[in-house]
Amino acid sequence: MPSVDRATRTSWLIWTTAVFVYFAAVFHRSTLGVAGLEASARFGLGPAQLGVFTVLQIGVYAFMQIPTGLLVDRFGPRKILTAAALLMGTGQLLFAVADSYGLGLVARAVLGMGDAMTFISVIRIVAAHFPPRQYSLVIAITAALGGVGNLVATVPLTLMLGSIGWTWAFLIAGGVTALYAAVAFLRVNDVPAGFIAPRPEPVPLRQIWPKVWQAWSVPGTRLGFWAHFSTMSTPAVIGLLWGYPYLVQAQGMSAKAASSTLGLLVIGAIVASPIVGALFSRNPEWRMPIAGWFLAFAFLGWAVLLLWPGGHVPVPVIAAVFVVLTVGGPISGVAFALARDYNPAHRQSTASGLVNVGGFLAVTVTAMGVGVLLDLVEGVLAPQSAFRIAFSFCVVVLAFGGWRMLVWWRRARAAVFAAEERGETVPVQLRRRRWDALRVA
Repeated sequence: MPSVDRATRTSWLIWTTAVFVYFAAVFHRSTLGVAGLEASARFGLGPAQLGVFTVLQIGVYAFMQIPTGLLVDRFGPRKILTAAALLMGTGQLLFAVADSYGLGLVARAVLGMGDAMTFISVIRIVAAHFPPRQYSLVIAITAALGGVGNLVATVPLTLMLGSIGWTWAFLIAGGVTALYAAVAFLRVNDVPAGFIAPRPEPVPLRQIWPKVWQAWSVPGTRLGFWAHFSTMSTPAVIGLLWGYPYLVQAQGMSAKAASSTLGLLVIGAIVASPIVGALFSRNPEWRMPIAGWFLAFAFLGWAVLLLWPGGHVPVPVIAAVFVVLTVGGPISGVAFALARDYNPAHRQSTASGLVNVGGFLAVTVTAMGVGVLLDLVEGVLAPQSAFRIAFSFCVVVLAFGGWRMLVWWRRARAAVFAAEERGETVPVQLRRRRWDALRVA
C-alpha cells in the first residue's frame, strides 16, 4: 500500500464519495432503532423476535468482517464499496415490501452483508490517500459523518414513517442507496494518482486461516478487538434497538421526544469524534488511558439508569447519561489505529476486520440478551423493572470486555517494551509504569 506525504484535494474528494456509502450504512443499520415498534406491529413480534432482526443483521456484519478484510486486500476498496451499496439498497427494498417475518429476516441479512463491507473499505481508502499522522483524525471525521446517518434515522425517519408510511419510506431509502453504487464505482480510486495499487495473488483456502491467525496473534490486534468490544457496544445497543422502546415504554416518553433523546447519542458522537480523533493523532500514547476512563464513566452511567429510585429517571438525567455513553463510539476508533500501527500493510485490512468483529460481537450478544430477558419478565413486572433487569445484561458484557481489554493492554505494552529492547522501531513511544513490572494475567 502506498504511503503519501500529504493529502490532496483529490484525496478528500475520493474520501467524500466513499464516506457517503458509510453514511448510508449507518443510516440503514440504525433504522430499527426508531422503527422497532412499527416492525413489532407489522410482523406481530415479541421483544425476543424483534431482537432477532438486529442480532441477525449485526451477526452477519460480524461474521463478514474477516472475509471483507480478505476481499478488500484482494480486490481493492472501490469494488467492495460498490457491492456494498448494491447489497444495502437491495436489502432495504426487500424490507420495504416484506409482509412476513421470514422475508424481513432475509432483508436484514442482505442489509447486514452490505453494511459489513463499508467501513473496512473506507478505512483502507483513508490509509492509502492520507499520511499516517492524519489517519486517526480522518477516521474520527468518518465516524462523525456516519453519525449523521444515524441522526437521519431518528427524527427524519420517524416523520417519514408517520407521513408516507413504512413501504415508501424504505423504498426511497433503498432505491437511493442502490443508485449511488454507480457513483462509488466511477469516482473512487483505490490509490492516489501515480501509485500502482497492489494486486496480491488469490489466497488459497488453506492459506486464509494462517493469514488471519498471523493478524490475531499480534497483541495490538487483540487489544484492538477488546477495546472495540468494550467501548462501542453500549451506545450501539441503545441506538440500534433498545433505546427507543426503553424511552417510550419504561420512561413514558412520546415517540417524538424519544427519537429526539436518541438523537443526543448521535449529536454527541458527531461533536466528540473530531475532538477524540485530534487527541489520538497528536498524542497516540493517550489512546488507551482515554478508553479506560470511558469504561469507568460508562459503568457510572449504567448505575444511574439502573439504580434510580422508582425507575422513572428524569429526562435531563437520561440525556446526560446518553451524552456520556455516546463518546464510546468515537473512542472505539482506537481499535483501527491499533490494527494499522501493529500490522504490516498487506495484513491491515484483515486485522481491521478482526478488531471490528469485537464491537459487533458485543452488540449481537447484548441485543439478544436484552431481548430474551425482556421476554422472560414482560407482563410479570412493570416496564421500568423489566428494563432494569434486561439492561443489567449490558453491564455484564461491558464488565467482561473491560477486563479483557485491560489484560491485553498490559500484554501489548509488554510487547512494545520488548521490541524497544531489541532495537526495533515501535509505532508509539510508551513510558514504563510501575504496574508494567507486575505479572501479566
